[in-house]
Amino acid sequence: MSAAELQALRNDYPNLFDIDSNLDRLVRKIELLSYVNPANIEKEKQRFFSSKYTEEPQFKYPKLKFDAYKLQRLFFSQRLERIKDEEIQKMYRDIVYYYANMIQCIETIGKGQSFYYNSLRLYGTPRERDVQNARYILHFQDEAPRQDMISSYSALEAKAYFEAFMSQYQFPLHIKFSNQIAAEAMVRNRDKSLLLKRNAKFSKNRMETLANHEIGVHLVTTFNGNDQPLRIFANGLPKNVETQEGMAVLSEYMSGALTLERLKILAYRVLASDSLIKGCSFADTFDLIHGQYKLDREAAFNITLRAHRGGGFTKDRLYLSGLSKMYKRYKKQQSFDVFLTGKVAQEFEDKIVYLQKLGLAKPITHQSHSFDANRNTNTTLDFILNNLK
Repeated sequence: MSAAELQALRNDYPNLFDIDSNLDRLVRKIELLSYVNPANIEKEKQRFFSSKYTEEPQFKYPKLKFDAYKLQRLFFSQRLERIKDEEIQKMYRDIVYYYANMIQCIETIGKGQSFYYNSLRLYGTPRERDVQNARYILHFQDEAPRQDMISSYSALEAKAYFEAFMSQYQFPLHIKFSNQIAAEAMVRNRDKSLLLKRNAKFSKNRMETLANHEIGVHLVTTFNGNDQPLRIFANGLPKNVETQEGMAVLSEYMSGALTLERLKILAYRVLASDSLIKGCSFADTFDLIHGQYKLDREAAFNITLRAHRGGGFTKDRLYLSGLSKMYKRYKKQQSFDVFLTGKVAQEFEDKIVYLQKLGLAKPITHQSHSFDANRNTNTTLDFILNNLK
């Protein structure tokens, strides 16, 4: 979109762009994942292992860089009634409530039940159908070990792999190393960067999986959102996690990188979230994953950490349900272009189409190339995905 076209839109919708710009400045101050990842993961993991899995980890979290009360008040001070279009006004009302809830969530990280209940407002709880799907996946026999599943690549070697993968995309890649993330890699939307866990080891398959997941979807939607006239596409519409993560895992499947082992990890995450909801402690959830299901202790600790960080974080339960929804969409041969316009949610599909008709949203600049063709050859995965409830 040219500068002249954007200025014409601003002239037609001055109040909308004023509020959208105000919210952009406020949202830049908060990024939940930057606060909810503990700063002392390795130390507490070793202490937990040394205690024979009995002593609850005591995680420490980054300090807030904003005044939560003042920031929340600024969100609610937006005069949304100035947006005359009722559909758009309602959407921005939902946006204000969503980010106000996120501020409460961040403010209570590490405060046990307070954080847990705030987290539930953002991410909800696993449904019985989700738990049944997870157990269904876990009853399949593990596949034979493969050479490309051996973790022998350093974070520095993974960086080189991701840089080579980027040759097919027309946006810059900024890679940074971190000791304070729970996953091996994650996109930080704030500065459009890919974070790699400094001491992590990667298999060839894992690098391929992360490339299609983090770059092929998360960075694609980051840069597509940045190209939209309205900043909310870059910052994120309410409840976008299920759609975005589901699409990212589908990208793994379409590229041929998804494995049964990876699918089982998503299933374990659902069971860990379900364990959390039932009141289980960190040690109890770890015992479920490691003691009962026999997953190795490093992977079991990571899954348990992701569910219990902050005081109880149910975000991970959305990956499997999101995959199921996006796979059904793929089977119906429906386009993903609307979902690639930014950090958007399936629930807002009609509103995005409406904004496009008004010229307030534009077609995507960057496509997720994994969706060009289905390269999956694993018939077991097809069988499982076709039979999820």
